[in-house]
Amino acid sequence: MKKVLKNLIVAATVALSAGASISANAVTLDELLMQVKKDRISEGQLNKQREKEFKAAQADKKALLAKAKKALRDEKARGVRLKNQYAENEVTLSKKAEELENAKGTLGEMFGVVRRTSADTIGSIEASIVSAQYPGREELLRGLAAAKELPTTRELEELWIALQTEMTESGKVAKFQAQVNKIDGTTAMETVTRVGSFNLMSGSNYLIYSSENKNISMLGREADSHYRASIGAFNSASAGEVVALYVDPTRGSLLRLNTQKATFQERYEAGGTVGYIITGVLILGLLLALERLVTLTIVTGGIKKQLRDTTKPNTSNPLGRILKVYEDNKSADVENLELKLDEATLRELPRIERNVNVIKILAAIAPLLGLLGTVVGMIETFQQITLFGTGDPKIMAGSISMALVTTAEGLIAALPLIFVHSIVAAKSKSVLHIIDEQTAGIIATHAEKERA
Repeated sequence: MKKVLKNLIVAATVALSAGASISANAVTLDELLMQVKKDRISEGQLNKQREKEFKAAQADKKALLAKAKKALRDEKARGVRLKNQYAENEVTLSKKAEELENAKGTLGEMFGVVRRTSADTIGSIEASIVSAQYPGREELLRGLAAAKELPTTRELEELWIALQTEMTESGKVAKFQAQVNKIDGTTAMETVTRVGSFNLMSGSNYLIYSSENKNISMLGREADSHYRASIGAFNSASAGEVVALYVDPTRGSLLRLNTQKATFQERYEAGGTVGYIITGVLILGLLLALERLVTLTIVTGGIKKQLRDTTKPNTSNPLGRILKVYEDNKSADVENLELKLDEATLRELPRIERNVNVIKILAAIAPLLGLLGTVVGMIETFQQITLFGTGDPKIMAGSISMALVTTAEGLIAALPLIFVHSIVAAKSKSVLHIIDEQTAGIIATHAEKERA
């Protein structure tokens, strides 16, 4: 149809062109009519050809449709056959399963025991320290625990060997080479000592075996010195020698907890600012006590030396200065001499008792500061309870630690200060006693001389 329209348009165009320039091309209307008839005949032949092609294609499509319908009928029939076969197979499987159970007999109980034993043993073997030396023992047990069929004789023997190996190795002390993860993140090949199923050790350090990562690593922080000392004694022991060794029956859990406990430095720092002030009070009191002890010891030595020769006063010690006052006032009467000696004694008193009362005051202040830290810590604890509640005790742990640690620090500071204060006070009193004794003796001797 498109071609006919195209021919008509061409013909019209040609006719118009012919009408416009008849003289130039010399085309007549008869010729144009003949051309149009020819084109119509050609178009008709073309349409017949296309109609023939369409009819041929229609026959092919009918053949394809018939083929598809036949394939659908075949598949439906096949589906019915498979469905019937599936039902028959279900019946057959049920019969076979029943026959299998009957054929198993008592072996079925053995199958259940093997699966249960394998499943129960997997966890203990995976977490066992022995697996650090003999890795991969749990793979066979996983297969037996997940098996759907009866185990073979070889598999039963492997299960027996796995259980026997764990039992035997748990009673041995063995050494082997293994990669050890260091605290700084590096790894190194070291000789590891395994003590049964309790501990892994290398050098003087305890090691931890991770069943999840299948590796051996050092503790996050070294164990206490007395624990590590037992390792050194164990490694240096000769054959047959009995030595004490700390072991962890929980396979490392207690060691981890032991390394997580606070050190002395951490406990001290928990006291906070109040704890530092208490420490300053203690240091100041001890320094004053040390200075007094040294000074009074020197003074006592000088007095004892002066007592050996009272006729030659030495002004470098209190007794010598008092004797010098007596030498200067020998001509005075008893009353005036007594007043002079009392004045000299009172002059020496501040030098001898200097800072003694300060030490006593510091000893009294230390526990009061500890009580202050306790009050501050409890205030902070109640503030945290107000903000966060009591769901997580760790939130309150810091404030409670401050409350308790400062109390302990105050008592610890007060005890040595009270002790040294007693020593210093006793030493100063002994010096004053000697001075008073000598003063009284001088006055009595002078009085006797006057009566004579």
